[in-house]
Amino acid sequence: MDGVLIDSTPAVERVWRRWAIERGFDPDEVVRRAHGRPSITTVREYLPQADDRAENRIIERREIEDLDGVAPLPGTLDLLRALPADRWAIVTSCTRPLAEVRARAAHLPRPACFVTSDDVRHGKPAADPYLKGSEMLGVAARDCVVLEDVPAGVQSGKAAGARVIGILSTVGSGELRAAGADWVVKNCAAISVVKPEAAGGTIELMLAENL
Repeated sequence: MDGVLIDSTPAVERVWRRWAIERGFDPDEVVRRAHGRPSITTVREYLPQADDRAENRIIERREIEDLDGVAPLPGTLDLLRALPADRWAIVTSCTRPLAEVRARAAHLPRPACFVTSDDVRHGKPAADPYLKGSEMLGVAARDCVVLEDVPAGVQSGKAAGARVIGILSTVGSGELRAAGADWVVKNCAAISVVKPEAAGGTIELMLAENL
């Protein structure tokens, strides 16, 4: 969701920078490591002896409160409207409350399947999130296409067996390809739905570029 369908990067970075500075860590490093993973994973890495759940609640509350600038990225709404409502899922590292708030703030259509960090035991880059998403959709992961903007997400999609389109909103093309992205595009505006329901129940997509 974040960095793929919606632009929440400024809000994410503001919250993590504040948290890092308050606790004496390098904010640039913390922001890099936090992108695309469950927030509690980052908390545990930096504060292994702390009350990780309490720290995570602080971050979650601040992110829920900071919606300044949260909006759909180019092409998002057109792509989602072109897809059958029961054939796409949001698979995010956000907690459920944060994901719901951001989706509403960005006016995203509600997906039939919505997987958050609260729904899986192991978050990205593990395969669990996308395996859960494909299971909810009733489609084998190998027949799914994942859209991701950070290496942890790309690795999660590939670990699940899916093909991955990298989105250039957070890191460069080289990092996305090194993580395993099959294609790289600027944003969802480069993806169009050619045949929403082709033979065999598949959906045919066309990419305007491969960066």
